[in-house]
Amino acid sequence: MSENILSGKKINSKSTLLSVYDIYKSFARNQVLKGITLDVCEGEVLALVGGNGAGKSTLMKIIMCIYRQDKGDIYVDGKKVTSSKPLDAMELGMYLVPQEPMLFPNMSVEENIIVGFNEKPGELHKRLIDLQKQLGWEMDLSRKALTLSIAEQQLVELLRGLLRNAKLLILDEPTSALTFNEVESLFKIINDLKKKNIGIIYITHRLEEVFKIATNVAIMRDGIITLSGPVKDFTREMLVQGLLPSDVKENKQFFNSKLPDYKNLKPIFSLRDFSGYGFKNISFDVYPGEILGLAGVVGAGRTELAITIFGKDSVLGGKAYLGGKDITGMPTAKVIENGINYVPEDRRQDGIFKIGDIALNTSCGALKKLSKFFMNFKVEEQITGKYIDDLHIKVTGQDQLIGSLSGGNQQKVVIARILATHPKLIILDEPTRGIDASARSDVYMIINELKNQGFSVLLISSDMEEIIQLSDRVITMFQGCINHTFQKADINEKNLMSAAFGVYEDKEEGEKI
Repeated sequence: MSENILSGKKINSKSTLLSVYDIYKSFARNQVLKGITLDVCEGEVLALVGGNGAGKSTLMKIIMCIYRQDKGDIYVDGKKVTSSKPLDAMELGMYLVPQEPMLFPNMSVEENIIVGFNEKPGELHKRLIDLQKQLGWEMDLSRKALTLSIAEQQLVELLRGLLRNAKLLILDEPTSALTFNEVESLFKIINDLKKKNIGIIYITHRLEEVFKIATNVAIMRDGIITLSGPVKDFTREMLVQGLLPSDVKENKQFFNSKLPDYKNLKPIFSLRDFSGYGFKNISFDVYPGEILGLAGVVGAGRTELAITIFGKDSVLGGKAYLGGKDITGMPTAKVIENGINYVPEDRRQDGIFKIGDIALNTSCGALKKLSKFFMNFKVEEQITGKYIDDLHIKVTGQDQLIGSLSGGNQQKVVIARILATHPKLIILDEPTRGIDASARSDVYMIINELKNQGFSVLLISSDMEEIIQLSDRVITMFQGCINHTFQKADINEKNLMSAAFGVYEDKEEGEKI
């Protein structure tokens, strides 16, 4: 029986687990990797940061023997890797936890986790239960995978990796769909793995995580490593600058935008005792030119609230008003027509037409504005071109199929489609999930420009930094209800996290809300 990864014996001497030397890789005429060299040692967490298209995924697939490099060598424990089979890479002690969950929908959680093991089911079940206890995660192992949320699917992938005896664990955006407490649990596990001398490549777009968990950092840009070294030698500003082209400066102006004039403005959108599946008695206002943050743990009812406002689920009680007009229970087409649009959490399932091109996916939400009887292709081209430029979407042309884009660029096309309808209220559900630091700045600046023009944004995000930096006010949800509203001066990580878990203590009243 193989030994639990979390209880493995500690090795005293530090040595290099993985060496990647002078790796090149091209697809047709597109040179993706241009001489990558890096090392990962025992007990080291290497944060790998880079924009979409930088070559991170290609490099990881080469390390996992999914792709074969054109030039260069890979060594594991000092031995040259010559295999081209992923199974051999796992037998060498390497395991990749992917960003996008890859589960068998009709199998149970436990079946998905233990598939491919040679151990007896009873022994695997015991190890899995013990691992969940160490993580502090509670998940019904008998549930079908198709019933899981994105966050729960990500947890299954993490459990898959942690249950195996990996010398080197590759985590690709592991916290992109996790809640606050799940992130903290993951960080504790990573620290335990470091003590066991497990090496970790930690791919992330959240720069604050680099300084929380990593020992070393490497910045990838356009197929090369531009910066690398111990984390202590870098600041956030240095990392961001390393991600950007040399002629681009980081724009932080949007972090200091003006607050709406609440005293002299009427709400553009209001909910009154609004109830639906997964939430109840929700009341709040959104004002013109306001970014209202909505925070809470997975299961608090945030996405359920959003899709009900958007007409995708039934209203069980209460009212919704847009510009004073009652839009309660309207179908989605009417909701969009009246001025509300929604960027969904899961772009692959709900956000894109995979076999459509960039132009179609950008313009389809504004078809009524483009023509009455015949499509105005010139206007479509202008609209698509504008958002390709504004969001820095990497494409070969407007006729490129969206399914061929990276995940981050797909997400930016979804955002472009929403912006093309010029809504009065934009609901953004995890809008920067899987988007790199440079592209994230582009999205933030677009959001801020809409705010300055008087449009309103309801921002749903599990990224604390995102909520804190962008929001004018923040409401928190706990167990399907709003339990607090924070003004700008009180928006900080401690307050939001406490409220999201229902333990916020009001300073004036000294009571838990």
